[in-house]
Amino acid sequence: MAEHAEHAAYPVGLRLSGRRVVVLGGGQVAQRRLPSLVAAGADVLLISPSAKPSVEAMADTGEIRWERRRYAPGDLADAWYALISTDDAEANAAASQEAEDRRVWCVRSDDAEAATAWTPATGRSEGVTVAVLTGRDPRRSAAVRDAIVEGLRDGTLAAPHHRARATGVALVGGGPGDPDLITVRGRRLLAEADVVIADRLGPRDLLAELPPHVEVIDAAKIPYGRFMAQEAINNALIEHARAGKSVVRLKGGDPYVFGRGMEELQALAEAGIPCTVVPGISSSISVPSAAGIPVTHRGVAQEFTVVSGHVAPDDERSTVDWSALARLRGTLVVLMGVENSGAIAATLIAHGRGADTPVAVVQEGTTAAQRRVDATLGTLGETVRAEGVRPPAVIVIGEVVAVHPTD
Repeated sequence: MAEHAEHAAYPVGLRLSGRRVVVLGGGQVAQRRLPSLVAAGADVLLISPSAKPSVEAMADTGEIRWERRRYAPGDLADAWYALISTDDAEANAAASQEAEDRRVWCVRSDDAEAATAWTPATGRSEGVTVAVLTGRDPRRSAAVRDAIVEGLRDGTLAAPHHRARATGVALVGGGPGDPDLITVRGRRLLAEADVVIADRLGPRDLLAELPPHVEVIDAAKIPYGRFMAQEAINNALIEHARAGKSVVRLKGGDPYVFGRGMEELQALAEAGIPCTVVPGISSSISVPSAAGIPVTHRGVAQEFTVVSGHVAPDDERSTVDWSALARLRGTLVVLMGVENSGAIAATLIAHGRGADTPVAVVQEGTTAAQRRVDATLGTLGETVRAEGVRPPAVIVIGEVVAVHPTD
């Protein structure tokens, strides 16, 4: 085989569904390669005296067959593909020769030059399989693979669909503000959109990356007329989707965390418009984290509660049981509560929460304009006014505010 080493490998995709694949050795190589073989539908036979726990678990669940013994001549009979990865050099050489004799494509983890096949660095993104071979430099193969897959996932690598795309609406959670914190799927859908209807609190920097043909609509500037604001947004989503456009509704945080995502989904369902919901990183967790505050911490807080503060506690529209919240010992995270921060603090104190409870207010979390203002529950309203805190801001109430990395 050495005389062929100077030639480039011929890339091919093996369709192994229902076909026998023999794997010799149950160590780290098998641990890494077996999931892909199972995903390909291969009939996998593992031959090894022992195996990694995760490999053994695959045998226990019936994903692979395992014979607990060493390699023996004849093991590759009827195999279409073999993966040799034992720590026995003589057994590897013998199995490799058997594969050659039986014309079974064979990968050797200990000696690539003696193999008849090489395993490419592979990755997948939305039905596309990327396989990279760089000969004797597997690390470079992995790096090239990662760059291509990441580009496909986040939309920075242009790969337009040439077949008809399914139209409809995607409700995409954009995360707390930092454009790097949107999900990979959300970023890809943005790159494929014809129309983007964006909230003020969505990651605005991502809009600058959109191609020129994409229509960007500021949800705050949709003409409402006789409609309520949300109804007008729902109508805009339906109108553009019915025009055959791929529409992304870009929201801050997560669509279902005070984002009215279900209202939009219901309106689209009633109109017969297909809709995909892409979860986003909620500011209720990410913003405190960005400010150095864990919402839970061993020995300090075993639970955290997220509540909207856009309605004051004494407002008849409020459905929040503030007295119950005051009795909790864990962390309380208040979103949209800047305007009512003083009233919220007073209500919690009145129902038993200590006035000396630490509080942090994080304004414009995860963005370049992020700032943290500390107070106590007793001084919260006054501090918010004195420091000129403006929305968007997340209020964190609880002992976790006082936890520091050196504690």
